[in-house]
Amino acid sequence: MPASSPSGELPPDQPKDTQQPEEVTAPTGRRRAISFLKTLLFTILVAFFLKLFIVEAFRIPSGSMENTLLVGDFLLVNKLAYGIRTPRYVPFTNLALPSFTLPLFRSVRRGDVVVFEFPGKHSGDLPSEPEYYIKRCIGLPGDTINIRSGYVMVNGREVLLPSHAKSSVIAGTVQPETVDMGQPSHLSVDGNNFGPTIVPRKGDIIRVTPSSLASWKKFIEREHHTVELSSGGSIAIDGVETSHYVVAQDYYFVLGDNRGNSLDSRFWGFVPDDHILGEALVLYWSWDPEQPGDEAHSQPASIRWNRIGTLVR
Repeated sequence: MPASSPSGELPPDQPKDTQQPEEVTAPTGRRRAISFLKTLLFTILVAFFLKLFIVEAFRIPSGSMENTLLVGDFLLVNKLAYGIRTPRYVPFTNLALPSFTLPLFRSVRRGDVVVFEFPGKHSGDLPSEPEYYIKRCIGLPGDTINIRSGYVMVNGREVLLPSHAKSSVIAGTVQPETVDMGQPSHLSVDGNNFGPTIVPRKGDIIRVTPSSLASWKKFIEREHHTVELSSGGSIAIDGVETSHYVVAQDYYFVLGDNRGNSLDSRFWGFVPDDHILGEALVLYWSWDPEQPGDEAHSQPASIRWNRIGTLVR
């Protein structure tokens, strides 16, 4: 007879019951559906994260950057080029959010092709919903911009068009003038003459007077301040009487490569740093919308194969 333990139980090497309960499993189809939903959710979250912080796709709708970018080009924008920038809006809505940037690699450089949120016309209200533009950065914070007869001068040196840009400006001679501290109301009328003006930078002190307030009022308000002019001629910013204003952030001056057909900083002013979305990176698709036919974009003859995969320079 087998020996038993003092407690009366069988020894450990002898099972209590030779019959094991059957394993209960979900139907195969259900497991596959759950696995598919998990994979789909993970893919959506990754794509959402990439779009918010890493890379985003845009289509070129106008010829303002010809021939660097053409109508019908589709490009990817590197949103990490200038650091991690938190979203300015609640996703899928136009509700504004406080935004900040964590610098990682470098700041905007002259010559960069940047995508940014349109800051709005100087004399008008902000757009009802975000609008995104793409232009080439010409002036950095603190730079002096002077355009005369189509010639663009930055800090006294001429900025030439890229070799592949579409030239459509009137040539002439640059005439020196007294530099003004970037008053936004001093905007171009014909596109061939602008400034001289200084691109505002963070910490710049602007003197505000009753005569200059009209030029700076919208600028200050867009930095989230209230501006009031009393009947006695005194100026109050956020309820505090003052004669000076300290610029809160850096600004940039941008132009389209097709300078004769571009609405840019010459006409609506400077781009705030917090409006910069990222740097144009690469063309992933391109088709010619001028090709004949209602479905030109689906015809092989309309595809610009030589542009696909090219870096934006």
